[in-house]
Amino acid sequence: MDDERSDIGAQWNRAQVTRLARQLGYELVWPHGTSPLNLIDQVRNADVDAVVVSSASDLDALTVDRLMQICDIEIVTPRETFARHFVGWHGWTA
Repeated sequence: MDDERSDIGAQWNRAQVTRLARQLGYELVWPHGTSPLNLIDQVRNADVDAVVVSSASDLDALTVDRLMQICDIEIVTPRETFARHFVGWHGWTA
């Protein structure tokens, strides 16, 4: 029974992520579960604009910080957006 519930929950979360990504105009690229690369490296290699997750608890603080250096983060519940950090002084001269 627990496996059945967790499968239904996973399907629900995936559907919610898909719905939000479409609303925001993103094309979905799902991470490869069998990849030897961690999430940060997969995001960097895929050159994505945003990572969409179902819940804020899906990512730890260090991962959020590292992701925000390369893309935006969209969270389904609670609905939040974290815009990427722009690092460097591009276009600014002293």
